[in-house]
Amino acid sequence: MQEKLKTLEECSISSTALAAKNCRRLKDVAADVRVQRQGMADFEGYVRWMSANIAGYSKYISAGSVAAGFAKVLPIPYAGQASLFTKFVSSAALSLSAASVSINKYLATSQQFLVRADDLDPAQGVSTQEVSELVRFADQDLLKGMIEVQEHLTSTAELSASSLSFLESLNHYMGSTDEYWIKTKSLLKSDDKKEKSYLSESTTSLRNRALAFNGKFKLFAETVKKDAPLIKSLVAYDDLIRELDPKFAKAK
Repeated sequence: MQEKLKTLEECSISSTALAAKNCRRLKDVAADVRVQRQGMADFEGYVRWMSANIAGYSKYISAGSVAAGFAKVLPIPYAGQASLFTKFVSSAALSLSAASVSINKYLATSQQFLVRADDLDPAQGVSTQEVSELVRFADQDLLKGMIEVQEHLTSTAELSASSLSFLESLNHYMGSTDEYWIKTKSLLKSDDKKEKSYLSESTTSLRNRALAFNGKFKLFAETVKKDAPLIKSLVAYDDLIRELDPKFAKAK
């Protein structure tokens, strides 16, 4: 990038031409943002669904782990916190709540970005100032929100994976050893057939939903990987525009 900037400095390219180039790249980012927004409703729906079901999973995880001697037999859930089952629900709830907040915040930020990007028309000539301001918005607000969503959805995926791993193992051991299930059931203090049916259905539902979520999240992560360096390159070009354009020089 530094070599490119040096080359540009040595050429007779104008700040207006650079702004037009940045404008076109902002349009490319906007296209990816539109794709991202199509999946936000699904992400929010999955987070809400996990929030509604996590308490139900927790009682199985807690009872199953105690019966297994603190997960000596089964996988340790939720980032290895085998001795902190009382914090499982609260930690999961906080994580899912943070994911929901980041999704809704990004929906607002990305919508603002799209409106401003749509107002730019390279064919009709663009305002260097407007392009510069949108580049800074993309870097300081849009990209930040994009990365926050990715981080929170990563945590959601990890929470789903650890819960599913434990439920699948518990479901397996339930059918293969009466002694283990008797210990677990004694802690649950409820109907045998009802619990087995609920656990089996919950495991299947979580597996299917998590699979769909992970597929869409992968697509979202790919756009972040593509757009993060692109936005940073826009900032680099914008820095050069600010050096070339007298209006910015006066503003310093």
